[in-house]
Amino acid sequence: MDFGYFYEEESEQFAFYRIPQVLFKDDRFSKLSTDAKVLYGLFLNRVSLSKKNHWVDERGRVYVYYTLENIQEDLHCASQKAMKLLRELEKCGLIERVKQGLCKPDRIYVKNFILLQKSPVRSSENHQTGMVKIISQDCPKSPSNNTDINNLECSNTDPFLSGEGKGSDARMQYRNFFVNSLELNILKKRYPYDIEQIDEILEIILDAVCSKRKVLRIAGDDKPVQVVKSQLMKLNSSHIEFVMGSLKKNTTEIRNMKQYILAALYNAPLTISNYYQSLVAHDMATGKI
Repeated sequence: MDFGYFYEEESEQFAFYRIPQVLFKDDRFSKLSTDAKVLYGLFLNRVSLSKKNHWVDERGRVYVYYTLENIQEDLHCASQKAMKLLRELEKCGLIERVKQGLCKPDRIYVKNFILLQKSPVRSSENHQTGMVKIISQDCPKSPSNNTDINNLECSNTDPFLSGEGKGSDARMQYRNFFVNSLELNILKKRYPYDIEQIDEILEIILDAVCSKRKVLRIAGDDKPVQVVKSQLMKLNSSHIEFVMGSLKKNTTEIRNMKQYILAALYNAPLTISNYYQSLVAHDMATGKI
């Protein structure tokens, strides 16, 4: 087969499965096979579908249905191989299977690879086997306050702004994740004069994913914090460069820079492809390419 080449930003036009870099770089996952890591990426893809289908248990935890036959079909493997990969992920603590009986498929909980509980917990309810449990994507919750969500620049009690909990394990683990997944050290070498801006973008991302609010305001709309967090988890280094470029090209007054950058980050995965397509169309129309 004679496939074509990618040109410019054409790769952004396609849909991809996302496999967290931490699975390849963190020693905790060094014994996990490459196929098991790929399967975990397929599980993550189904998590977003589960939310749309309202597959959430009474404790608010999202679960997926992924039958052995589906796994065999997606990975083009035999049932024995599919079972082996499931056992790998289960042993590593990345998934948890719950039998439902009556010929129903297993309910599978996909665990958050970022946050770990401070101490190992054995739980008959969760069918654990002594592995360190991975908790949900929420940072530890605290009672909500009545701070007006519109008053984002003036609040001293809102952890989204005040940075409350910056020293927590949760924030530090998110920091390590985003530094790696966004390749921030590479970006800093590439843009040595924009290091301060890159650090500011990182802090805004961390404030959002570790927010204890139920909703965050994005471009004038209130979005559930989990939706915002999910969108920010999709970011890569190209999106950060895209946002930095947008900030440099902006010529209008920005009253709330934090809100502006957060909105730009949230929308980056949705708008970057159309942006580069329009640039290509413009260059073609003007004869540049």
